[in-house]
Amino acid sequence: MRKYIDCREFDSKGGCSLRISGTEAEVVAAAMEHAVSAHGYRGWDELRIVLRAALKDEDRESFFSER
Repeated sequence: MRKYIDCREFDSKGGCSLRISGTEAEVVAAAMEHAVSAHGYRGWDELRIVLRAALKDEDRESFFSER
């Protein structure tokens, strides 16, 4: 099953609206890169744990939803 993570669900300064979907490994890797490059996050192990816990299953309804 595809997974997704939505930056709008985090306390993101600047109102980031990025949403990433794909396999679990793809989403975690892309979200890690985004969190570091766009938001300045550090602490790889902790960040990976937080991101993996925030993943959600992507279904048709969640794919087309706008928040």
